[in-house]
Amino acid sequence: MYPMQSKVPSYDKVPTMFSPDGRLYQVEYASKIVEQGTTGVGIIYKDGVLIAADKSIPSKLVKPDSIEKIFKIDEKIAVVSAGLVGDARRLVGIARRQAQDNKMVFSEPIQVEVMSKEIAETKQAFTQYGGLRPFGVSFIIAGTDEKGPQLYQTEPSGALAEYKSIAIGRNKENAMKVFEKDYKDNLSLDKAVKIAYDALAKSVPEKEKISLLRVEFAIIDSKGFKFLNESDLKSFLK
Repeated sequence: MYPMQSKVPSYDKVPTMFSPDGRLYQVEYASKIVEQGTTGVGIIYKDGVLIAADKSIPSKLVKPDSIEKIFKIDEKIAVVSAGLVGDARRLVGIARRQAQDNKMVFSEPIQVEVMSKEIAETKQAFTQYGGLRPFGVSFIIAGTDEKGPQLYQTEPSGALAEYKSIAIGRNKENAMKVFEKDYKDNLSLDKAVKIAYDALAKSVPEKEKISLLRVEFAIIDSKGFKFLNESDLKSFLK
């Protein structure tokens, strides 16, 4: 005789089914993937927003430039990802099309808050329909518009919040301790770079060391989006 199959519902099989204690297990599993991703950070400074990421090059044979953690969305909006890179690219593609559509319809760049809400709503939609799975990625969304520098964070659930400084990915708690200790309003850019670098250094695994070769920094200010190269970082960190 075949064993009797359990009639207890498998609440972790689909993202749309709540467990009796009010949990969506597939969304929680997606958050676990994010916690395994390399760390990304964002911090508001006096004239704009600084974002940075640990790229954690897995092999000497890998070209560092081929590993993407920071994505430009619009002239003055960018995101940092933690989690599944494929999911991040899919969301970035959707976000870029939404930014282009906004320009075509309204003849102006999309606002940072509107872009952040669009990304969050896309994530939330993938937790609500059968046949889909949540995006296994968190974003830090950074940008500037008429409201000034802004920094948002989205989770796989579609939750959205605004911050002055924030970290995502593995060991983000260690990075947040640095921000809570050292962050102040109206930071200079060089001070913001030092704090962000310290935050990334605290988040790397114990047997690994941070270096300029494994990190990526970018700023968004009134002039637009710009990556900081190694010589820029050396001058800020000294």
